[in-house]
Amino acid sequence: MRNIFSALAILFTLLIFTFYIDGEIGVIVIAFMIFAPLVSLFFALYGRNRVKISFDCDGYVKKNSRLKVRIRIEKTGKFPLGIIEIQPYVSEVFGSIGKIYRLSMITADKKEFEIEVDAVTGGNGEISLISAYSCGFMGFLRFKIKSELPPAKSVGVIPEIPDVKSSSQLFRSISDAVLTSDDEENNDTSMLFSAGTTPGYEHREYVAGDPLKRVNWKLSQKKGTLMVRLDEAAAAVQPVIVLDLYRNSRTNPEDAVLDEERLISEVFGLLSTLIKQGIASTFLYYGADGSVVSESVDNPDFPPQLLLKVLASKVETDRRIRIADTSACACVLASTECSADVSGMLSSFENKDNVSLIGVSAESVNETEYQMWYLDGDNNFKLV
Repeated sequence: MRNIFSALAILFTLLIFTFYIDGEIGVIVIAFMIFAPLVSLFFALYGRNRVKISFDCDGYVKKNSRLKVRIRIEKTGKFPLGIIEIQPYVSEVFGSIGKIYRLSMITADKKEFEIEVDAVTGGNGEISLISAYSCGFMGFLRFKIKSELPPAKSVGVIPEIPDVKSSSQLFRSISDAVLTSDDEENNDTSMLFSAGTTPGYEHREYVAGDPLKRVNWKLSQKKGTLMVRLDEAAAAVQPVIVLDLYRNSRTNPEDAVLDEERLISEVFGLLSTLIKQGIASTFLYYGADGSVVSESVDNPDFPPQLLLKVLASKVETDRRIRIADTSACACVLASTECSADVSGMLSSFENKDNVSLIGVSAESVNETEYQMWYLDGDNNFKLV
């Protein structure tokens, strides 16, 4: 609308100049003002069918650093183009761009330029191009480019992981549950011994990378080599750590990503401390394909790898995680919102006394019957 008013104002000025000041020059100027927009219109219409746009960036970036995004524009024909206008978009984990980029493609067959965005919050982010237009050189004509824009790219912003203290009461309660379950498993195994027999599990020789918790020390001593169990009994002595990045559709996304970053940091701080203290665990999270993934964390190298997998998964609104195995010795459910439906998620868990929740902060609301913990400024888990 503003462009129409501007054009009418220019036309009115030309008419006044032509009929009341200098008619000959006015006619020339009017002819030029009619010809120039037509040429501009041709460039704009031609350009929207002859442009291919792509962009690229790294898949991960550390928090408080800058992500470089490379945008490429290619001309598919030989005729000169006008001006290409591009508007990038970044999600809430990045600092706002708020800028439109315009490039002249009159002489070049392709052009590249680079923008940088600030990674301000840990979590899964997204980079995309939300619009691209072909513009005339006079600036008031533009048409949407017909070629399909490149798909959005997922980018994980890596947060800082705290060094959770092993003196935390939550860690001690998990350790007690593991030790108790371990004793019960050993008792059950010893009952299966008889003269000249081996334990009632199938075994094979130990290979590098096998969890030490699956080593049958009694049988290993008899055979003179390390033997590991092939059954699933060892899984029962692994606590389950569940990451529930639940985002309510009514929550402001800018507030939601802050809570999600806090929860991710707490969970991976706990996972790292557990494995450093020799306690393997089972970790449940949503993978990049939208399915629930269960992985055993029994190696100090695993938490950083799992963190990248979590950060590669887009958080969907109103989606709760599903817990299939409820037979572990202990369960810790970390959720951004511990409403009453969390109780239903944990209702079939066998060891209810060993179920705990992790909230975002000391102000987190707990509508369940389970204890809720949060990580304080000294990296200790404390009760809400």
